[in-house]
Amino acid sequence: MTLELHDVSKQVASVTHIKPTTLSLKAGHFNVLLGETGAGKTSLIKMMAGLDPIASGQISINGTDVTKLSPQQRNVSLVHQFFVNYPHMTVFENIASPLKVAGMAKSEIADRVHDAAKILQLVPMLDRRPHELSGGQQQRTALARAIAKESSAVFLDEPLANLDYKLREELREQLPELFAGRGAVVVYATSEPEEALLLSGHTALMNDGRVTQFGPTAEIYRNPANLDSARVFSDPPINTATVTKTGKTVRIGEGVKWTLSGEPAGLADGDYIVGVRPIHVHPAGKAGKTRVALPGTVQVTELSGSDSSAHFRFGDESWVSLASGVHSFDIGEVHTFYLDTSNCFYFTQDGVLAAKGAG
Repeated sequence: MTLELHDVSKQVASVTHIKPTTLSLKAGHFNVLLGETGAGKTSLIKMMAGLDPIASGQISINGTDVTKLSPQQRNVSLVHQFFVNYPHMTVFENIASPLKVAGMAKSEIADRVHDAAKILQLVPMLDRRPHELSGGQQQRTALARAIAKESSAVFLDEPLANLDYKLREELREQLPELFAGRGAVVVYATSEPEEALLLSGHTALMNDGRVTQFGPTAEIYRNPANLDSARVFSDPPINTATVTKTGKTVRIGEGVKWTLSGEPAGLADGDYIVGVRPIHVHPAGKAGKTRVALPGTVQVTELSGSDSSAHFRFGDESWVSLASGVHSFDIGEVHTFYLDTSNCFYFTQDGVLAAKGAG
């Protein structure tokens, strides 16, 4: 099963919400749309699902042009971040609702509903109504409805966003298993890079209504094609600064420099934008062959679970360090951080990836 977009765009009045986009999304793995709020993920999903008209281009499912077909005619399912269940229906009736609309026999409806409910551990709740369920159970009901329908394509628009941390972790682990082997094209929208990496599959990075890069998730994480892609696939945001390369030496700010090797050493002399993810800016350690001391004034510190982050001022830029464990900082202190130069990306001034470190 394949869902293809051919130069698809969306326009509201004179404003372009989705710039011409061509994608080929296949069954057998998750297809993730990753981008910040407002990047265009929901708009793209609504176009693929047939909920919003397109301004130009064509959408096909398994080679059939579905551009002008309704969602029902496309045989697709959509699960939102909000729990969309009919309040007057039982869990059984909610899961069965699209099957009844399709005119399916009662015996087949019962079989499909029970199979989906078993997968999502909802069998004891089949006679309950949505108000008697927890948030996680309501979202499981919506997922069960999508599974029971056996759609050609399933769209999951940030489906875990409104669940608490524990439920989110549980369902996130289960999702690839739930849809494995079902033959549907699964499209999952998220604003969290970590979620995209956990789901694996293929990822389309989105920024300002356009896809900046698409490919195997791990591959585009390791090799962002441009600065926009690197920014989308970094949380906290990727650190950037202008550097000057002369020979095999790179200089950044006042008195900070390092020697290049491998691919970056072959770059032409000149100015570049260096990008380094916060996990490669360490709050402790010592300078060495691939570690450069980076003095910065601490602005903000955060402790999240087992990770510590520090926002600090380095030259004209505000940078972030993210590390495992508890690290203490005083606001306003000048602290020495350590930049791992083997994990730097070097972009041209117009944002195209020119070289990457050897890390």
